[in-house]
Amino acid sequence: MSYYLVGHPLGHSFSPRLHTLLGNPDFHLKDLDASELTAFLRSGDFDGLNVTIPYKQTVLNLCDRLSEKAQATGAVNTVVREADGSLLGDNTDITGLINMADRAGVSFEGRVVLILGTGGTAHTAWYTAQAGGAAKIYRVSRSGPINYENVYRTAENAQIVINTTPVGMYPHQYEAPLLDLSRLPRLEAVLDVVYRPLRTRLTLEAEKRGLKYANGLRMLVEQACAAEELFLDRPVSVLEADRAYRAMYREQADLILIGMPGSGKTSVGKLLSRALSRPFLDTDAMLVQKTRMEIPAIFEHYGENGFREMETEVLREACAEGGRVIATGGGAVLREENRDIMRLNGYICLIDRPLEALDTENRPLSQSQRVLARMRETRMPYYQALADQVFHNTASLDKLAKAILEDFYARFGAERAEPEPAGGS
Repeated sequence: MSYYLVGHPLGHSFSPRLHTLLGNPDFHLKDLDASELTAFLRSGDFDGLNVTIPYKQTVLNLCDRLSEKAQATGAVNTVVREADGSLLGDNTDITGLINMADRAGVSFEGRVVLILGTGGTAHTAWYTAQAGGAAKIYRVSRSGPINYENVYRTAENAQIVINTTPVGMYPHQYEAPLLDLSRLPRLEAVLDVVYRPLRTRLTLEAEKRGLKYANGLRMLVEQACAAEELFLDRPVSVLEADRAYRAMYREQADLILIGMPGSGKTSVGKLLSRALSRPFLDTDAMLVQKTRMEIPAIFEHYGENGFREMETEVLREACAEGGRVIATGGGAVLREENRDIMRLNGYICLIDRPLEALDTENRPLSQSQRVLARMRETRMPYYQALADQVFHNTASLDKLAKAILEDFYARFGAERAEPEPAGGS
């Protein structure tokens, strides 16, 4: 049996891994040009498909039969080959979006909903909000009657925003959101269908404003569960869905270490990298490699402002892919832009070490205890606000690494104990 995700481009997709977690190892990517789509669907060389951008509407006309949901939304994201060889088009994105909203505590009942985008997923969002009892639904696009200039007048009463556009999706995760949430005074919640990165800049802004929010990984997992029920003709339990979600989140999350210079971030990061079999990146080391200068020389030549600019550049590079262990420079937290970069995919650990135990060698801003004390006082509020967990480096590095691993897996639902890191003291 063979199953595929059909779309273009597909380099960012998690789908094969996700469907394997759900018990279907025969799921693969099929990156098709528009000219190849019809021939592939007519070839019969598959048992089931998921369909993504930009073909959710195109596939409608290539199916022999459509489910009620597919007809109502005008979009197909799942195709099943039936016993007689015909193609059934369905829309499991609806299930995904409903469960995503429920998990975030968001109800459409009586709410004013603003949908960003006009593609197949936007139709799904419209159907879902309407079925959920929304009082009013607006749709905004770059060039439609409601656009990103007049939306603040036309839909100023919006209470829920659903982003169905690819804005903010890897590899363009650092681009600015299309919408300024501060100009929607009644806003209560933001749902973003983008699943890579784990948080988008749009949902980070929602979090800062104290709004309810959710990113698209939950939707991705839940729609895949509904698709697998069609593919394999068996129910997928809530436990299976949650296990797959936690595994996907865990694998994509960066494990990011912050803290004072000399607190042990690099040393423990190398142990964590080895234990997790993940790439390890040290942003200071990246800067040295990039400039071919040691850190003190960079400060001397470019000044602290120049150093911070370059630090932001390498932090963007380090945090781009996900699934890495990253040790950051002690002052990286001082810039809000840097903090947002780390939050996109990061599980962030503060490594705290007694002031007198900090290593000051080759550190241009850490040359006296008085300076260090002042620096710690300034930076600690940023460290504490950003960190998901605080770890105290007062024993062996092995014990510190083990404590971090235990917390990391506890948060994201480890099914087995991970090996202790080897080496270090």
